[in-house]
Amino acid sequence: MFGDLFEEDYSSVSNNHYGKGKKLKTKTLEPSAPREFTNLSGIRNQGGTCYLNSLLQTLHFTPEFREALFSLGPEELGSLEDKDKPDAKVRIIPLQLQRLFAQLLLLDQEAASTADLTDSFGWTSNEEMRQHDVQELNRILFSALETSLVGTSGHDLINRLYHGTIVNQVVCKDCKNVSEKQEDFLDLTVAVKNVSSLEDALWNMYVEEEVFDYDNLYHCGTCDKLVKAAKSAKLRKLPPFLTVSLLRFNFDFVKCERYKETSCYTFPLRINLKPFCEQSELDDLEYMYDLFSVIIHKGGCYGGHYHVYIKDVDHLGNWQFQEDKSSPDVNLEDLQSEEEIDDPLMILKAILLQEESNQIPVDQLGQKLLKKKGVSWNKKYRKQYGPLRKFLQLHSQMFQLSSDERTVSLLKDRSLQAESDFQRSDQQTSTSESPGLNDRPSCPHWFDINDAKVQPIKEKDIEQQFQGKESAYMLFYRKSQLQRPPEARANPRYRVPCHLLNEMDAANIELQMKRAECDSTNNSFELHLHLGPHYHFFNGALHPVVSQTESMWDLTFDKRKTLGDLRQSIFQLLEFWEGDMVLSIAKFVPAGLHVYQTLDGDDLTLCETEIADGEDIFVWNGVEVGGIQIPTGSDCEPLLLNVLHLGTSSEGEESQQLVESPHVFPSNAELGTVFEALSVPEGVVLINSTASLGEESWTALAKEDLKKTFREQGLRNGSAVLIQDSNDDSSFLTKQGKWITSTNEIDWLQVKNLCQLESEEEQVKISATLNTVVFDIRTKAIKELKLMKELAENSCLRPIDRNGKLLCPVPDSYTLKEAELKPGSLLGLCPGKAPTSSQLFLFFAVGSDVQPGTEMEIIVEETVSVRGCLKIMLEKSGLSGDTWHLRKMDWCFEAGEPLCEEDATLKELMICSGDTLLLTEGKLPPLGFLKVPIWWYPPRGPWHHWHHQDQMDCTFAQGPDLAELLGVSRPFPSLPQSLDGGVQAARQALTRPPAAAQNWVFPYLACCEQRSCEQGVPLISSRS
Repeated sequence: MFGDLFEEDYSSVSNNHYGKGKKLKTKTLEPSAPREFTNLSGIRNQGGTCYLNSLLQTLHFTPEFREALFSLGPEELGSLEDKDKPDAKVRIIPLQLQRLFAQLLLLDQEAASTADLTDSFGWTSNEEMRQHDVQELNRILFSALETSLVGTSGHDLINRLYHGTIVNQVVCKDCKNVSEKQEDFLDLTVAVKNVSSLEDALWNMYVEEEVFDYDNLYHCGTCDKLVKAAKSAKLRKLPPFLTVSLLRFNFDFVKCERYKETSCYTFPLRINLKPFCEQSELDDLEYMYDLFSVIIHKGGCYGGHYHVYIKDVDHLGNWQFQEDKSSPDVNLEDLQSEEEIDDPLMILKAILLQEESNQIPVDQLGQKLLKKKGVSWNKKYRKQYGPLRKFLQLHSQMFQLSSDERTVSLLKDRSLQAESDFQRSDQQTSTSESPGLNDRPSCPHWFDINDAKVQPIKEKDIEQQFQGKESAYMLFYRKSQLQRPPEARANPRYRVPCHLLNEMDAANIELQMKRAECDSTNNSFELHLHLGPHYHFFNGALHPVVSQTESMWDLTFDKRKTLGDLRQSIFQLLEFWEGDMVLSIAKFVPAGLHVYQTLDGDDLTLCETEIADGEDIFVWNGVEVGGIQIPTGSDCEPLLLNVLHLGTSSEGEESQQLVESPHVFPSNAELGTVFEALSVPEGVVLINSTASLGEESWTALAKEDLKKTFREQGLRNGSAVLIQDSNDDSSFLTKQGKWITSTNEIDWLQVKNLCQLESEEEQVKISATLNTVVFDIRTKAIKELKLMKELAENSCLRPIDRNGKLLCPVPDSYTLKEAELKPGSLLGLCPGKAPTSSQLFLFFAVGSDVQPGTEMEIIVEETVSVRGCLKIMLEKSGLSGDTWHLRKMDWCFEAGEPLCEEDATLKELMICSGDTLLLTEGKLPPLGFLKVPIWWYPPRGPWHHWHHQDQMDCTFAQGPDLAELLGVSRPFPSLPQSLDGGVQAARQALTRPPAAAQNWVFPYLACCEQRSCEQGVPLISSRS
């Protein structure tokens, strides 16, 4: 599975050496958080390395392994600083393991990183994101470590701590000859299927014998015949540390799929291996092993998550609990806190206490829970606590299930202390022990280490991992006789090499400095101080007297300090300040700076006053600025409005020109104050909430609405207000409230009569808005021009450009905005209907030299083909023949590429209304043919008298004889034998023709033998 993932990669080792001027390898900008209350460090998950983290924590909490690794100094392992030296032998894996263990012991961080270690394995980022099997990882890691330690004093580290042997024996029933074979092991793999406990599995493997008889006889070498025999296996040598791998994953040959065994499988805290060993004459203590690590797998056979339960042998961590303080008499109504309401233990206990007999069927217990809480057990608690019956079983100190598990009762007088964590059958009493918590001289300290998270647990919690999707996967036992020295107890620096101690001490100092710097950065913010003496009140808001730069000071301050501290700091900064100092929150609005809220409570921190980062603080005396009392608060926030009104002429008379001017009003002022600002006695106020002229409706306000405030009317900064004299007969609005002032020429369109009919006026002005429909403009223009009403059915409007050219007709259904017509445009009223949405209006002309105004016009369907369009244009222009083709005029008003696909529609060729097409003489060559001009350069000499033709039409299937075509006899001067480079040569000849050149044109030249155009054109040499 792992392949060569543990090949030491000397080039990928990180240079993160603590205490040597280099920083911790971390992907985050902030330093790692300090350790939590357990005082133990977890390991960060790199994406899919939970299996690796669990195994590394187990090795770390194996003190004998950790200290044996620490005993190997730089003189044996080398140094990571020398990894780039060619002759240096650096054993990277043990060095990185040493550093990781030192970090887990001494570095004050919540979780350590394994990035350097996985780099030393040669792992890529893909492997760090992929989850593997922890049992196989254990074997591969030990093998890689053994290989790396060859030639050092620790070459037998793995063998000394984890190596054991098994002997397989076959005993002949006739001659009693014993045939045996010895096997080495680093871990024992035991079955889980159809087995209820670890002891049963070991009994089946190392106690029970397999008998060969009847049809399954054994061939004895001594007897030289098939005989009855018995086969058995025994543990010959036990290692100090016993690793047991549980075969949780199996294959279902019926369903042809893998599955995970989730049945109950118990294992003891202390196990006696004497019945399973070959030699049993030693004292029982020699065979006693204590459980100290359980790697747990949560999930299925195709994925999941690993974490580990570990016993802290040296008491390095802080193992503390907050005991549940619960009263025996409790009701659901008494549960006040949210934690108690969500605690299923308290809820179920309260339900049972309400029963007279304190006993209830389990099914009814679930129903009462649903009735009391309004939610079922499965919906609220099953995901976290499992099924209800399992929850009751796991809390046997409080609940007692009947033998058939149908009813449950509450144990009132029973102590919450667990008696024994694991119960064993009578047959296994002699082989294993399960001492309770009170049987130990000191309570064992167990922790649940789940990647970066470390939590204390009780020894009885291990029982929860006997079965289910989250269950034990690997077990680690240590010999009971292995005693730790007193000086190692609660001493993480014990046996750590000096160079690593110095490195970790320096790293801790660096971490503290970074945390202090980060803490200062995270708890400081920027304040902008605006000094009152540098401001004056003008036009409804505060404005700097000189400049914004001189009036504002930037101050960085700790938000954990109080408002009084801030005031004192400002006093110290402003030595010139005299009198009271008031700090107020201010904000910039379009009108200027406005003061909102005065800050009170010098004992409050800045966080409690809800001051934000980058807040503007106005520093003043709290009364006036520049001798003027200023309004404060959000109610009187100044609004900057755009006021439109009729201007006055130089003579003082009212003109017909609208004037727009900005004005500032308090939000809580009445709308009627706008007349005072404009010095107008009375009038009509119209508002447009979108402040957009020409499109939206304006609303005239009633007189009673003028007593409302600007804010009550929904006016905001930038809103537009129109003031009109109530005595003015000239209305600015239509009945629909559209903005079409009669004095503004920008809202007019000019329509010119081009129908060749007599009328009183040749040109009229039509009022319109951007939303006016073209049909309405056309009918109104016919009425204003006093033309016949019949024109309404057979006329159209066409824009006229600045050169006087009529453009494409505008469809009647378009608005001015859709037609992209600007107010003030000139339109022509022309005879003929405008094209529909499926038709195209095209200009066309004959030849390539088009004079302005000579184009003809045509309306065709957009689905007509190029051939059909060509036919219609020829008929309209009075031309005939089949030697014509179409070209599209480009943006330079020159003839573009020909429309070669004559069967394609105009829509497919993206021909649009208003395009100009050119009728060009000359038939297009068929597909695969090319028309090129050929220049003939006559030779000097006796050939001057020969007769030549002006033009020839030739189509070649193979290489042509140009001498015959040109009417000359051989030898022809410099006739090319190859067709390569024909077009390029022709282009070169065209750029430099001699004075005596004759122009020969071959309209049709086939590509010989399906060559490209640049290869299929025969040319005559230009040499003289």
